Formats: sequence, C-alpha cells, structure tokens
Amino acid sequence: MPENKLYPPEGLRPPAAFTLQSLREALEAETVLESVVQRCDSRHDLHLSLGGIPARIPRAEVLSPWISGAERDIAILSRVGKPACFQVTDIRADEKGAPTALLSRRAVQERALDYFLEHLGPGSVVSAVVTHLESFGAFLDIGCGVVAMLPIEYISVSRISHPRDRFRPGQKILTAVRSVDRERRRFTMTHKELLGTWMENASWFSTGETVRGVVRSVKSYGTFIELAPNLSGLADAREDLRPGDGVSVYIKSIRPERMKIKLHVIERLPPAETPEPLRYQVTDGVLDRWVYSPAGYEKEPVETVFTAAGP
Repeated sequence: MPENKLYPPEGLRPPAAFTLQSLREALEAETVLESVVQRCDSRHDLHLSLGGIPARIPRAEVLSPWISGAERDIAILSRVGKPACFQVTDIRADEKGAPTALLSRRAVQERALDYFLEHLGPGSVVSAVVTHLESFGAFLDIGCGVVAMLPIEYISVSRISHPRDRFRPGQKILTAVRSVDRERRRFTMTHKELLGTWMENASWFSTGETVRGVVRSVKSYGTFIELAPNLSGLADAREDLRPGDGVSVYIKSIRPERMKIKLHVIERLPPAETPEPLRYQVTDGVLDRWVYSPAGYEKEPVETVFTAAGP
C-alpha cells in the first residue's frame, strides 16, 4: 500500500453513510470523514449535507494558511462540487431545534501534514490526485488536501513540453517524495522513477515491429519519438512533424548498451481518442536508489539516489 494510506487524497476515501449517531461518534473519536461540498456562501463558508443533516465548514476552517498561500479565496471557491475531508468539531441545534454540524477541514490538513513530515521521507511512494497544472509542473494533493509540487523535469524520462502532455486535473497517480523541506513544511515530488527502467520499458517492444509513438522534439539531426513515458527513440529528421504529433514508427534496432532505439516514421496518425494509461513498475514502499540505465551501459549510470537530505 502507498505510504499515505492513513490520509489519502480527497476523493479517494471510501464513501460513508452519515447518521446523527455516527457524526456524534466521529466527534468523540476525531475521525476523518469526507463528503462533497454543495455550496459556498457569501461569507465563504462551505456547506454540506451529511445524510440530510446540514453541515458547515467556516471560512477559517477550510484550509491551512501555509498550504494555499495567497490564493486562499480561489482555493475555497474551488471546493464546490468536489469532495472535502473534515472532522466534526461540534453538533448543535439550529433555531428550529434541528441538529446541524460544524466541521473543520483545516484540522484534518494539519494532522495529515504533521503525520507526513514525521513519517514520509525521500523515496516514499504515495498516491496522489492532480489538482492543477502549470507550465513548470503539476500540483498534487498527497493527502487530505495537502498540496505538493511535482516539477515538470521529474514527471517522466521522456521530456514533455507541458504537464498536460501527461496528466489531467483530477487524475489519480502514484508519485514519490523527492525531497522534504521540514522548515517550510513542503514536499517536492517525483514521478519518473515509478514508470520503470529503460530495460523494463524496452521489453515491451521488439525489432521489426511497427507501433504508435508521439513526437516529443524535432532537431536538425533527427526526431525524438516517445514510445512510452520513460522510453524514446530517434528517427530521421522530417520537416512535416511537430511536437505532440502521433506517428506510426517501425523499430529498426534496440541497443541496450548504448540505450538507443532507432526508428523509422511510417506516417502521421490522428490524435489518440484516449490517453494511454500510465504503467507503474513501482507501486508502494520506499525507494533508496533507482537506476534507469541498463547493465552494461557504456556511459555513467543514469540513476536517482534518494537521501534524507534530498536530491
């Protein structure tokens, strides 16, 4: 199991049936619960319905200040229609005597972050949900709304021009901790190490096959074509190809000792209807060292060493 199983990302917690008795028990036990936010009022309080029982997360209890920074209002508004983790802080009667619940998402985030800072270190594999994408990387919910950064250069070995080439908001992925800044209470994540080594990816292909690929860069000396997120080959230069184009390619040779695959482009293809699912070779545990290059590679090993001090 991933190392954040006690505090999974929002949307990954099993659904629960809410009753007044179960909410009272959750209040006593400080249980982490989850439900979908229905609306945000003019005061920026969030409102939910827990088994028909009205519930409210006051604005000050929606998120921790160090998690969202200057975009607090946008982060609050964006919870409408999405799941939110919380703990019950009070159950009281409204003016008509009906029960209503007060909740705190912030308290759960602080509990999760404290746990992560104590228990997660470089190499820890966790589940995550992509929250939004920027040109420089992907922001991930690694547990109960705790956000971590995945820089674009750590997404895959095959270089991409934008994280949207690999992910979409709301997508569940696996990722690993690359470094921890305990003073600033921040995590930097990596992803490529979970997608397999050169040999693991090359084993899916054989010389003489024709397969689908994606153009990732076009140089004067050739065209780099991605066969899998952690595997690319080189074809002759072609002026009619652009990054992002789908192509069919004939595999001319596979040379592990030089970590090279020679390709020949057959033709351009229409865009894929759906993206290929990510194939993970590592799904849990803690990585100490990951070597991408094959045994017998002629140059220095291509590797990642996970240390307590970070990269």
